[in-house]
Amino acid sequence: MANSGAKTRAVAAEVVDAVAGGGQSLDAAITRLETRVGPEERSLLRMLCYGTLRNYWQLQYWIGHLIDRPLKKRDNVINALLAVGLFQLCDTRIPDHAAVSQTVEAARLLRRPKLAGLLNACMRRFQRENLAEARGGNDEATWNHPQWLIDKLRVDWPDDAEDILAANNARAPMWLRANSSRQSAPQYQQRLADVDIEAELLESVPDAVRLIEPKSVESLPGFADGDASVQDAAAQIAARWLMEKAPTRVLDACAAPGGKSGHIHELGGPDLELTAIDNDEIRIERVRENHKRLGSNATITVADASNLGEWWDGTPFDAVLLDAPCSATGVIRRHPDIKLLRRASDIDELGALQGAILSALWPLLAPGGRLLYVTCSVLSAENDDVVRDFLEANDDAEEGPVLPNYNIRDLMRRTACGYQVLPGTADMDGFYYACLEKKVS
Repeated sequence: MANSGAKTRAVAAEVVDAVAGGGQSLDAAITRLETRVGPEERSLLRMLCYGTLRNYWQLQYWIGHLIDRPLKKRDNVINALLAVGLFQLCDTRIPDHAAVSQTVEAARLLRRPKLAGLLNACMRRFQRENLAEARGGNDEATWNHPQWLIDKLRVDWPDDAEDILAANNARAPMWLRANSSRQSAPQYQQRLADVDIEAELLESVPDAVRLIEPKSVESLPGFADGDASVQDAAAQIAARWLMEKAPTRVLDACAAPGGKSGHIHELGGPDLELTAIDNDEIRIERVRENHKRLGSNATITVADASNLGEWWDGTPFDAVLLDAPCSATGVIRRHPDIKLLRRASDIDELGALQGAILSALWPLLAPGGRLLYVTCSVLSAENDDVVRDFLEANDDAEEGPVLPNYNIRDLMRRTACGYQVLPGTADMDGFYYACLEKKVS
């Protein structure tokens, strides 16, 4: 029977190759392949996949140094396996002998036994030359990002680009949102302490609780009953900002996976008329599951936000949340595959899509109402540029610059048309917010 450690490394290589060579998302690739290893090996599998992709450009730089001629395209999975092997040697506590022997054995499981010797030689040379101490080599290897994204960050955030790049390469913490309709964040923190789970609060984001060490949701008190949800603190800003004026009819226009609309429900209560839509059948099921756990009575439906005739009944909304589809460059630390899957050409296309959705939704908003435009991007082309173009084209729109609470101003950067939370600020993800209000004629 195959060594379970070697099998885990073989599957990790297949996952990395599916992302880097096949264009699959990391979540999709892991979900598809993780059943090949036992449950006890899956945390190791995830650690190897996430770590290898976080450090992809550095690892590829080293591989270029170790291999005289590139591997044939049909052997790309061995390139991925070598990257997995080098990651173990430079960034994990796995004993070197185990990392080498089990990675070499994985080549045989991947039906490339003739390349096992090459893997062994490369990993031994990596150790012998102490390459783990020789970080960098070029811009991409230094920052473990594609050059186009490094360049864009330097243009958009000249004083913060290096901090953003470093934050993107860090492991993301586990944030929870305490259900404020049932208990406060300090009360939920105490419930966690009662079961020996240590957590911290963030004063500026009233419902946010950060776990010192990630835990399975099954171990969290009251999670199954909706007392808490997993949601980054920066994402929690949306609902309280949108609900500040206590609207009675609210739309979440791109709702999946349902975290923000679930938070809106918690704040608005059972009398709130809440509609949550998304244009993907599979993703809308996630929304339904999350709302069911919270006991929500929201109307949840599959619909295209820009095709109003499909779903809108003609009654205006007091508040609209547009969490627009974006490059997700603010959440790279949670999804390192974004660095490999996104292209520079995607950004202008996304900006055009965001502007089109924003313009399509504006007629749904009642005079005096509030539309909160949100992305998990840090790029101006998806944020300020979209909002600026919209404001110039709509005389009845104006920015409502008031923040949801005074304390949060220190966590957000004021931009030309909104506010930006940069990745890593208070250990949060990167999010952009612009509050647009419709003038009363």
